[in-house]
Amino acid sequence: MSATVSPLAPKKYPKMPAVEGVRIATAEAGIKYKNRTDLLAMVFDEGTTAAGVFTRSKCPSAPVDFCRHNLAGGKARMLVVNSGNANAFTGKKGRETTRMTGEAAAKAAGCPAGEVFLASTGVIGEPLDAGRFSHLLANMAKEAKPERWSDAAKAIMTTDTFPKVATATVKIGETEVTLNGIAKGAGMIAPDMATMLSFVATDAPIDAPVLQALLSKGVGPTFNAVTVDSDTSTSDTLMLFATGAAEKRGAPRIADVADPRLAQFKRALNRLLKQLALQVVRDGEGARKQVEVTVTGAKSARSAKRIALSIANSPLVKTAVAGEDANWGRVVMAVGKAGEPADRDRLAIWFGDNRLAFEGERDPNYSETKTSAYMKRDEIAIRVDIGLGRGKATVWTCDLTKEYVAINGDYRS
Repeated sequence: MSATVSPLAPKKYPKMPAVEGVRIATAEAGIKYKNRTDLLAMVFDEGTTAAGVFTRSKCPSAPVDFCRHNLAGGKARMLVVNSGNANAFTGKKGRETTRMTGEAAAKAAGCPAGEVFLASTGVIGEPLDAGRFSHLLANMAKEAKPERWSDAAKAIMTTDTFPKVATATVKIGETEVTLNGIAKGAGMIAPDMATMLSFVATDAPIDAPVLQALLSKGVGPTFNAVTVDSDTSTSDTLMLFATGAAEKRGAPRIADVADPRLAQFKRALNRLLKQLALQVVRDGEGARKQVEVTVTGAKSARSAKRIALSIANSPLVKTAVAGEDANWGRVVMAVGKAGEPADRDRLAIWFGDNRLAFEGERDPNYSETKTSAYMKRDEIAIRVDIGLGRGKATVWTCDLTKEYVAINGDYRS
């Protein structure tokens, strides 16, 4: 955890209510750091359904494999997360650790090992000794309390400078349900789920296949539209748990993703995912500015997203933003290298409301003074119109500062 909190951190945090059917405990296991909570357990009531989206990395961590395997059952009773070690690229030892942790958690929650989910975040390639923390789980399951959401967000931090939380209350039918979410992530963040862990829980009664459909769709314009440094982590895990406790209060059980009673919930979930994803960007390692990149007029939405990511991931664009330099030539470069249909003579580029380029050359009304003043803001919007079609996409990133190099230059030491 960095000593200085990101200047883009939220000025205030929402009060996180309890979600009926979820209890939370944290502990200091000393996995990498002393005197820091680095272990989280969430205990779910029987009948809780689960959905998940994971990294598309070809070198996934052992916990990601473990979760994918258990997700087929669609049921959850306990989630165990550790920070300080990713248990990734740890071979047989890593699989052994997940097996031991899974068994200890199942015993603690009094459930089959198939209803346990695990996530680990931190250094890659270092063996994780399950013996360091598995003995703590039984007591954590006993001591877990419903209201400890902000403690949960703190326990999963690595190079994060602030905990990431979001909450929403909506109706399913006539009954109010709650959604709470936490996330971690600051570096090794790229659309493919980033080095990112995020866990969302609700008391809504929603069947696992419906939950999975909502999550798989919701991730596209949110977590898969953020990038800090274009590096896809081995550990990305986003999970959604539904305890169904609101059913006792009259909420209808949802078994079909097309059920119109889901509309409000779906909107709230997508909003919550976006809030969490943007907090991750705003805590990008060394970040001083949030950058929103919108591409319009592309051949297709997919093409627009690829161009937007080419701009958002360009170290030259990101360092120009860090230096508050309106160097739109770098945006032209990033559009050109994306490998997507583009026409130089139709290109238009804006920084905020300032149009810098139009029809393939510098805008005759471009004002360096106005644009330079705009670049001093801590939220920068870059818009590019390709002029070829109707495809559009928005992605979010942050600037690239010396601090990013400092943090990542000595990450293991």
